Amino acid sequence: MTDILTLVFRTFTSQTAGSEDLTVPPTSPATCSALLVGDAGLSRSVLLLAAVTAASEMGVRVVFFTHTRIQSLPPCLQKRVPGLSPESLKKITFSYPRTMEELLQQVASLHEPTNTSPAPPSLVVVDGLEGYLCGPGECGSGLGGFHLGERSVQAAHLSALLCDSAAFLTQVLRSRSSSSDLCRVVASFGSPGDGGEASAADASLDVLDRYFRVRCTLDRAGSYEAAAAGLHEVWNIYLSGTGMAEASCAKDCEDRPAVAQEWKLFIPPDGLMEFKLV
Repeated sequence: MTDILTLVFRTFTSQTAGSEDLTVPPTSPATCSALLVGDAGLSRSVLLLAAVTAASEMGVRVVFFTHTRIQSLPPCLQKRVPGLSPESLKKITFSYPRTMEELLQQVASLHEPTNTSPAPPSLVVVDGLEGYLCGPGECGSGLGGFHLGERSVQAAHLSALLCDSAAFLTQVLRSRSSSSDLCRVVASFGSPGDGGEASAADASLDVLDRYFRVRCTLDRAGSYEAAAAGLHEVWNIYLSGTGMAEASCAKDCEDRPAVAQEWKLFIPPDGLMEFKLV
């Protein structure tokens, strides 16, 4: 999954930084699953960037699960994604499960022939895991909730199913092509609040980290940094996790390009996103 994230960051690289020297790392089992942790709204934008970039730049099918219906793409996508066309957007299938049960059923259906023909998806996206794992009284839009122990069980169940589905789709991809392409999985988990909500989120994240090998943390920089640069917002992006360590080992052993582990995201007043390698 870090290959697609790096492609997103490179595609939207700050004009002053230049992108010609940024290498997109090859896909590996260690980095094919990633969890975005941070602001829910920003995470959703990055997930949409990943989905559209995968469809337009890589030409692969994408399945995107989310609570909230997407009426139109953000203006920054329409203006900045190279090769964005109706044909590219047709490669993205949006699904809107409202409960954990619906999400599990729809993820499981990825094994069915109707979802692997004519081509299986190479990217599975789940937006807002916290909404599916929230506790009683914490969920909006009529979503059901779970107690703390149940959340950990549900987080493990969903994560295992996502990984199993990705492994199955990888087998299908390889059986239909001579390439060694992998199906990637990326999901987002919104920043927890305080008190009991934070404790519940931490418990869920501990479980999710066992399955998602790479964590992409979105950390907002101080307002003075944004103001000094004349920007609306500045964010720090950190890539970490067991998958990053294994990717580094593979790089040392096989002379692969290293995965960039830290980026900055600049959001000017017009809302356009620009990334810069740190």
